[in-house]
Amino acid sequence: MIRLLLALLLAAPAAWAQFPDRPVTIINPYATGSQTDAVARALAESFSATLGQPVVVVNREGGSGVVGLRSLMGSTADGHTLAFSPMVPLAIQPHLLRNTGLGPDAVAPVCNVTENILGVMVRADSPVRTLPELVAAAKARGLSYGSPGPNSAPAIGVARLQKAAGGDYIHAPFRSDAAALLEVKAGRLDFAAIVVASGVPMARAGEVRLIGTFSLRRHPEFPAVATAREQGIDAVELSAAGLYAPRGTPEPVLARLEAACETALGSEGLRNVAARWAVLPEFLGRAAFAQRISADYESHGRVLRELGVEPQ
Repeated sequence: MIRLLLALLLAAPAAWAQFPDRPVTIINPYATGSQTDAVARALAESFSATLGQPVVVVNREGGSGVVGLRSLMGSTADGHTLAFSPMVPLAIQPHLLRNTGLGPDAVAPVCNVTENILGVMVRADSPVRTLPELVAAAKARGLSYGSPGPNSAPAIGVARLQKAAGGDYIHAPFRSDAAALLEVKAGRLDFAAIVVASGVPMARAGEVRLIGTFSLRRHPEFPAVATAREQGIDAVELSAAGLYAPRGTPEPVLARLEAACETALGSEGLRNVAARWAVLPEFLGRAAFAQRISADYESHGRVLRELGVEPQ
């Protein structure tokens, strides 16, 4: 028995050195054709070249990313199955749903890949041009807004805005950013809280207008639009997306994946996809990304408790 254990221990480093020895799968926990899907496929293309094995993207959508991340948790921890996802299933959904098994420690973070800047868009002809003007209008008469769902990151951004500056906001949750923007364009809602990238096509067409972001930086597509904090309102809601492996994946494998991720962020393919979808590439290694997930989890726990949200 002892000889067998020693043989396994001696063989393990050799096996890790050969990683990957077969195709790698990246789970996309959101819809095909989405921004997440596009970035995942750009990652896969770069990883294929770097790792020397085919890398394919498969969709496991449902539950705001929960289905896909739970699928990752059930995969063999050898680095051949990964997931690319916003932090929502790990940092927000565990506070909303009981027994997901998800949270900062449920997976092994590999790297942060992008920031999805969140913000507020109004109809192009709206008299509201800044977030302080939005708050003033919300205090005077109340405002209606749409978001991609109850307790979604953009909706939490509005909750932070309300806590910091006040106002009365009537929330209309939708299944997507696009649906909320269409209601704003039609004049049935006062504004939309969304991933800014989702509104870029309509903004370019002159149909809607960005008036502020919940990020710590301005969106490069709208360099003249200040962040909420720059406008004097302390409402910060960050939304990042990254690559994950199953918990227990060997450190040498994680190190190789992290290096491949850093290479991918410097690739022309990923830069082109990021530009097309108006997302911001942002590399963070394993340690820094793990800290971001934990901090985001704690922050959302606090704000959701303040909103009176209880897990269902």
